[in-house]
Amino acid sequence: MSRETKEEIKQEEALENETEVLMEDEPVVEEETVESVKADLEAKLKEAEDKYLRVHADFENIKKRLEKEKYNAIDYASEKFAKDLLAPIDSLEMALAAEEASKDLPADELLAKLKEGVELTIKNFNTAFEKHNITAVETDGDFDPNFHDAVMQIDSPDHEDGQIVQRLQKGYKLKDRLLRPAMVSICKK
Repeated sequence: MSRETKEEIKQEEALENETEVLMEDEPVVEEETVESVKADLEAKLKEAEDKYLRVHADFENIKKRLEKEKYNAIDYASEKFAKDLLAPIDSLEMALAAEEASKDLPADELLAKLKEGVELTIKNFNTAFEKHNITAVETDGDFDPNFHDAVMQIDSPDHEDGQIVQRLQKGYKLKDRLLRPAMVSICKK
């Protein structure tokens, strides 16, 4: 044998050994039958259905919880405002109690104390209104039908035609929304 032939034989043997090693490492693939494929797909379908039912139940629970929270928020939306109105009510009750306790006072002194109590109560109301963005409608200047309700027209030498002459009742706004228009008289020449 020639030297080249010996080398070729060695290479062929080495190649055969490698092929045997590769064939030993390959996993044995079982053939899939129709029943095994069907069972596998049914298991996946059942798993997907269970997952869908759980997600749907979670969604329904979240929806119910949010709805309950929404109704609670609506029911108790005015809670802070109601708390802030307690101070003026307390002031009015104290004024009534003070009037009964001071029956021996002269009428002028009693009237002065009553006036002081009413002013304090109005101040408490205004403080509560400010906390909740309730402001009085401005009545200085021109008439604005969006915020004023003209109930009278009078002639006034100090005002121009269409200007507000007198405020008859205060109007109020909650932020930019009108709660009640101001009742005014306007100048008509």
